[in-house]
Amino acid sequence: MVVKVYGPDFASAKRVLVCLIEKEVEFETVPIDIIKGQNKDPDFLNLQPFGVVPVIQDGDYTLFESRAIIRYYAEKYKSQGTDLLGKSIEERGAVEQWLEVEAQNYHPAIDNLVIEILFARKKGIPSDAKVIEESEKKLGKVLDIYEERLSKSKYLAGDFFSLADLSHLPFTKYLADMGKMYLIEERKHVKAWWDDISNRPSWKVVSSSRWPLLE
Repeated sequence: MVVKVYGPDFASAKRVLVCLIEKEVEFETVPIDIIKGQNKDPDFLNLQPFGVVPVIQDGDYTLFESRAIIRYYAEKYKSQGTDLLGKSIEERGAVEQWLEVEAQNYHPAIDNLVIEILFARKKGIPSDAKVIEESEKKLGKVLDIYEERLSKSKYLAGDFFSLADLSHLPFTKYLADMGKMYLIEERKHVKAWWDDISNRPSWKVVSSSRWPLLE
C-alpha cells in the first residue's frame, strides 16, 4: 500500500520524503495549506491533534513527528534501500545520539533564524535582531563541535550516511536562503560533509520542489 505524506512542502516533511526515497518506499503526498488553516480542519486534527505537519498514513497506521517517522521507516525497511541505522548496536547508538544532537542543539538555533528572517520577511513584520544574533552564535558553537566530530569521521555517526545526517538536510538548506551559509563554509569538515549529503540524489529530488510559503 502506498504511504501518504501530509504537508510535503514543509521542511520537517521533507525529512520524511528523503527517508522514504532512500528506503525505496513508494509514497504519495497530500498538500496541507497552513495559511488557509487546513491544519486545523477536524479531519486533519483526527490524524494530528496538534495540527502540525508532517503526518503519514501507512495503511491503517498513522504516525506524526518527523523524527519518529524516519526512525519507523528506517527500522521497518532496514534491509531495503540505504541502511540508515548502522550495522551494529554501537553504530545504532551513535545514530540515535546525533539525531538527538540535531533535535536538541542544532535545530532550535536554526529554527529561530528561520522564524526571525524568513517567516518575518514573508509576513512583513520586523525581525528581532537580538534573537538572530544569539541564535547565530549558538549555531556557530554547535557547528564547532560538528567540525571536531567530522574531522574524525566522514559522517556524524561514523563513516556511513545515516538518519543523523539526513535529518539536517531540510533546515540547513535555509542557511543559504538567509545569507548564512558562511557558518557552514568557514568550517572545512562541516563544508565537506554538507557538500556530500546535499548532493545525494534523494535530496536533489526533494529539494527541487518549491516551498511557496517562504518565497
